[in-house]
Amino acid sequence: MSEVIQRISDFISYAKLLKGDEKGEAQVFCDRLFRAFGHAGYAEAGATLEFRIKKASGKGVNFADLIWKPRLLLEMKKSGEKLATHYQQAFDYWVNAVPDRPRYVVLCNFSEFWIYDLEKQLNEPVDIVPLNELAHRYTALNFLFPDDPPPLFGNDREEVSRAAAGKMAKLFRSMVDRGVPREEAQRWVLQAILAMFAEDIDLMPSGTTLRLVQDCLQHGQNAYDMFGGLFRQMNTKKQAPAGRFKGIPYFNGGLFATIEPIDLTTEELLLIGEPEKGAAWENWSKINPSIFGTIFQQSMDKGERHAFGAHFTHEADIQRIIGPTITQPWRERIESAKTMKELVALRSDLMEFTVLDPACGSGNFLYVAYRELVRLEIQIMARLEKEFSWQKVQKVTQSTSLISPRQFFGLDRDSFGVELAKVTLMIAKKLALEEAAAALEREQIDLPLLAGEALPLDNLDNNIICADALFTDWPKVDTIIGNPPYQSKSKAQKEYGRAYMNRVRAAHPEVDGRADYCVYWFRKAHDELQPGQRAGMVGTNTIRQNYSRISGLDHVVATDGTITEAVSTMVWSGDASVDVSIVNWMKGPKPGKKKLFAQKGSDPSQGWSYKELENINSALSFGKDVSSAKVIRANAASRVCYQGQTPGHDGFLLTEEEASEIIAANPKSAEVIHPILIGNELTGQKDSLPNRYVIDFHPGDLFASQKHKALLSRIQKLVLPDREEAAREEKKRNDEALADNPKASVARHHQGFLNRWWQLSWPRGDMKDAVAGVSRYIGCSRVTLRPIFEFIDPAIRPNDLISVFALEDDYSFGILQSDIHWTWFTHRCSTQNGRPRYTSESIFDTFPWPQDPSRGSVKKVAEAAVALRGLRRKLKQDNNLSFRELYRTLDLPGANPLKEAHEVLDKAVCSAYGMSKKADVLTHLLELNAALSAAEAGGKKVVGPGVPPGIKMTGLISSDCLRMSPSPETAAA
Repeated sequence: MSEVIQRISDFISYAKLLKGDEKGEAQVFCDRLFRAFGHAGYAEAGATLEFRIKKASGKGVNFADLIWKPRLLLEMKKSGEKLATHYQQAFDYWVNAVPDRPRYVVLCNFSEFWIYDLEKQLNEPVDIVPLNELAHRYTALNFLFPDDPPPLFGNDREEVSRAAAGKMAKLFRSMVDRGVPREEAQRWVLQAILAMFAEDIDLMPSGTTLRLVQDCLQHGQNAYDMFGGLFRQMNTKKQAPAGRFKGIPYFNGGLFATIEPIDLTTEELLLIGEPEKGAAWENWSKINPSIFGTIFQQSMDKGERHAFGAHFTHEADIQRIIGPTITQPWRERIESAKTMKELVALRSDLMEFTVLDPACGSGNFLYVAYRELVRLEIQIMARLEKEFSWQKVQKVTQSTSLISPRQFFGLDRDSFGVELAKVTLMIAKKLALEEAAAALEREQIDLPLLAGEALPLDNLDNNIICADALFTDWPKVDTIIGNPPYQSKSKAQKEYGRAYMNRVRAAHPEVDGRADYCVYWFRKAHDELQPGQRAGMVGTNTIRQNYSRISGLDHVVATDGTITEAVSTMVWSGDASVDVSIVNWMKGPKPGKKKLFAQKGSDPSQGWSYKELENINSALSFGKDVSSAKVIRANAASRVCYQGQTPGHDGFLLTEEEASEIIAANPKSAEVIHPILIGNELTGQKDSLPNRYVIDFHPGDLFASQKHKALLSRIQKLVLPDREEAAREEKKRNDEALADNPKASVARHHQGFLNRWWQLSWPRGDMKDAVAGVSRYIGCSRVTLRPIFEFIDPAIRPNDLISVFALEDDYSFGILQSDIHWTWFTHRCSTQNGRPRYTSESIFDTFPWPQDPSRGSVKKVAEAAVALRGLRRKLKQDNNLSFRELYRTLDLPGANPLKEAHEVLDKAVCSAYGMSKKADVLTHLLELNAALSAAEAGGKKVVGPGVPPGIKMTGLISSDCLRMSPSPETAAA
C-alpha cells in the first residue's frame, strides 16, 4: 500500500510540473497516470490514444483521448477548463464506443478528475477527485489498477437512494402492521417523501420535517396535528402569514387533494427524525428519482434489507430506449436546422411533443424522457442565443414555458405505482429548472425565456392513470416508450388468472395466445403510431422467437415498421434473472445503417457483439434471417425427435442408494425403476451418467401397479396430496374464468394428472416406444449454448431437459453434431432464461437434411463422427473433464485436436450437402429448406432425417454409448 501511495504521490509531483496543455501534454499525462496505478504504461495495459469513434450520424469520426475497453474512456481538457461543459461530448463518445463500451468515463483538466459510472449513474459524476487529494482518494479510480478492485465513490446517488427508500418503506410497513389502512399509509408516506424532497431542493424552508419530529419527541406535540397541518398548508394557495407553517408555499391539489392525518408512534417518528439516522437526515437532493420509486416500492413488503438488494432499471439501460427513440432523432433535427426560423419552429414543436409509457410503473422511463426533452430545449435556446441576436429572437417567440410534465402520459394497473409516477414527474420539474439554470450559467447565456416556476406542482391526475393498458384507449401522443410486464404465457396466466387472460385474448385475437404477455404492448404500440412516429420498448428476449415474434415484431416489420436500433439479448438491470430484447422502431422508412447489439453472455463483463446493418430483421439476428424457414413434413412426420420424460414431482425420483435398496428387497421393482438422465449430468459431469432413478408405472393402470405396493404407497403418500391440491387450484381458476365467461376455454391438465396420479406427468410413451426400437439413441441437453450430442443406452431414461433422437447410426450423429447443424440451431432456437433451447418445432422440423449424398459421402460422415467420439472419450478420461469443460477449450486459441476433429466432420458434412468451401451455410440451408418445402407442397417426397433411402446400413452403426455400470440390480445382488 505504501508503494501505491508513493507512486501516486510521484505522479502528482510530476503532473504539477505540466502547464496543462491539452494538445501537447495530455498523452504523457495519461501514460504517467497508468504507471502510477501499476502498469508499465498505457500501451502495455492495452489502452489506445486518439481512439476513433464513429459519429452517431454515421458520417465521420471523433477522437477520444484514451479508451481502455471495457473499463475506461478518458477525455482530457486544458488546465482550468470547466469540465461540466464537456459532459455531453464525453457521453456521446461513450454511447458510440461500441462494442465493449467502457463502464467508466473520466473527464480531467490536469487538476481534477470527474468520474462517471455510466452503467450506474448518468449526468452527475459519482465522484470528483482533485489532483492534490489523489494520494488518499485514489480508491475512486480503483478500476485503473490491473486487478480492477471495486471503486469507492463519494457521490453515489444509488447508495443514498437505497438508504432513503429502505427507511420510508420500513415506516410504511410499521403503519400497515399496526392497522393503518394501506391506501392511507401509502398516501401519507408519499406526502412526507415529497415534503423532504422539497426541503432539500429549496421548495420550502430547510429542516421543516425535522423540526416537526423534534416537537413531537421533545415537546409533547402530536404527529397527527403536526404533519396534518403541514400537508394542509402545502395544499393551501394562501401562505400562512405567521406561525409554525410560515413560508410553506402552495404545492398543488393533486397529491395533497386528500389529507388524512395519521398519528405516529415514537419508533415511527425516529425512522423520520432520529439524529444522523432518520430519513429526514438524508440529503434528498442526492436521491435519484429514476430509481428511488422502484426501490421504495419493492421494499414496502419485503423488509428493509430488501432495499439494498432490490433490482431497478439503471439509467444507462433506460437510455437504450430514450436515446434512439427520442433524443437522437431530435438532436439530428436540431443540428440540421440552419436558420433562426427553423430553430424557433423546432422549439415550438418540442413544447408540444408528447410521450406515453403504457406500463409506467413508478415513472422512471417518463422521468428520464422528461429530463432529455429539457436538455433538448436548452440546446435549441443556446444556439438561438449564440448564433442570433437576442432582440431578433424575442420578436419571433413569446413562449416562456419550459418543457411541462403535462406532456407526459402513463398507464399502469398498480394504483400505488401510478401515484409514485406522479410524484416522480412533479420532482422532475424543479430538478429540470435547476439543471437548465446551471447549464446556461456554465455557457454564460442569459435566457429569460427559460424562466419558470417550480410551484405549484402540476396536477397530473389526468396524465398518469391507473388503468389496464390492454383494455383502455391510449392517449394520442408523438412517441411511445416502455417496459411492459415480462411474463410468459403460462406465468401470466398463473399470476393474473385464467379469466383475465381469456379476456385479454378475446380483446386481442390478432395476438397468438401462446405469445408472451409483453407482445400485446408491442403490437398495440405499433398500431397506435402514426407515420413517422417512433416507439421503443423492452420485452422478454423471446419476442424475437416463434409465436411471440410472429404476433409482435413480424407484425411491426410487415406493416411499415422499421427497426432502427435494437439489442437482441441482454441481462436486464431491473431483474437479475430476466434476459430481454430492446427494440426501437418507427412507422415508415428510415434510410441509413441500423445498430444491432447483443450481450455476449450472462455476465455484462463478457462484452457485446455489435453490427451496423442495412435492415434489422424481426428475429433481431446478426446473420441471415431464417425466421421464414418452413416445417419440412418429412422431418415432422419422421417420429425421430422427442422431448424426454417429465416426472412432475420429486416423489417419483430415487437416489441410487434408494433404488438399490428397493430392488434388493423386491427384484420385480426393476421393471418400473430406471436411471433418468438430465441435461446438466450429460454435459456437466465427468462420466455424463445419471445420478437418480425414476419410478415409471406407465403404461400400467392403477390395478397393474398394485404389484409394486411399496412403490405405489410411496407415490400415494408423496405425490397424490400435491396433485389433489393442484387440481383444486386449477378448478378454482377455471370456475373464475367460467363465471366471467361461460364459454371460456379452461385448463384440465392438473385434473388429468390427478386422474392418473401414479404416473409421471408426461411419461412420453411415444418416445419410449421409439428408443426401444434402436440399439442406442442420440441425446443432447435441450438448454445449452452449444448442443453436445451423445449416444445413450435405451435403458437410460432421458428427462424433459434432454432432446431425444431415435437414431442409432453414425451418419445421423455426424449431421447433428456438425457445425452446419449448430449454425441452424443458433439462428432458429428459442431461449429459456436467456440460454438457447433446442426445440423440435423450430429447429429439427425445419432443418433440411442432405438430399442426395453418395454412399462414400455418408460413410465419410459416419467415420468422422466415430473418430470424434473416440477422441472426446479419450480427452475426457485423460484430463478428467466434463463435456462442458472439454468444449469450452474450442473457444481458446492454439492447436486443439478436438477442433481439428470437428473440422474433419464439418468438411465431410459439407460434402454430403454438395456445399462448396465458400458457400454461406445459412444461405444454403435456407434455400434448401425452401426447395424442400415447395417440393412437398407439390406432392413430391423429400429425404428426411437419418440415412437416405437406398443406402445400406452396413458399417454405419457402431456400438459406443453411455451405459450404466453397475446397474442397481447388480449392485443390490
